[in-house]
Amino acid sequence: MFTPDPRHGPLVPMLLVLTVVTGLVDAVSYLRLGHVFVANMTGNVVFLGFALAGAAGLSATASLSALAAFVLGALVGGHLARRLPDHRGRLLTTAMVGQVVLVAASIALAAVAGYTSDPARYGLIGLLAFAMGGQNAVVRSLKVPDLTTTVLTMTITALAADRTGPRRLASAVWMFVGALVGALLIRQADVPVALTLALTLLVAVAALTHRAAGAHPAPAWTHPL
Repeated sequence: MFTPDPRHGPLVPMLLVLTVVTGLVDAVSYLRLGHVFVANMTGNVVFLGFALAGAAGLSATASLSALAAFVLGALVGGHLARRLPDHRGRLLTTAMVGQVVLVAASIALAAVAGYTSDPARYGLIGLLAFAMGGQNAVVRSLKVPDLTTTVLTMTITALAADRTGPRRLASAVWMFVGALVGALLIRQADVPVALTLALTLLVAVAALTHRAAGAHPAPAWTHPL
């Protein structure tokens, strides 16, 4: 499951780690930032509909803020993918550096201003959704089958319908692990601790991808047809 394959090099384990990050940040946003997702936009679209219908505990403004920041992040991630089209290792490393900066800024904001006031809460939603939008755009351009790091509906459908695909199973399992660990950290500690774990994983992905890009042959890093 974690063994690099000739076509995608070490990208498979790197993207599984990013799937854990998705679970972590969505645990933070849903449980502490007002029932909003910063990575899974399907949920925000549904929440937006619920909120506009007057459902309690949901905020249309929070859902719209997350959607807007995510789209902006995806635009930046798409631009980066077009600037670095020939080497997936350099693309992922560069994207991870940007994501590290954004998550580090969110940790600083949560530590200094907390997350209960509207300015701090919306600041955290914006930073994290922007980071996850960029991640999704870059991961999409990497074209590793069955590993989107975010959307699991079609992954689980394909897993059940085709009854094949260890990557599909791993993707679902690792997002579950990220969500579980994130929720436990929030209950036992606080938001900065959960985000610090996400930051640590992002730094590890950036460092390991940078190192592996120099160790593995070029075909593992060029875009597959």
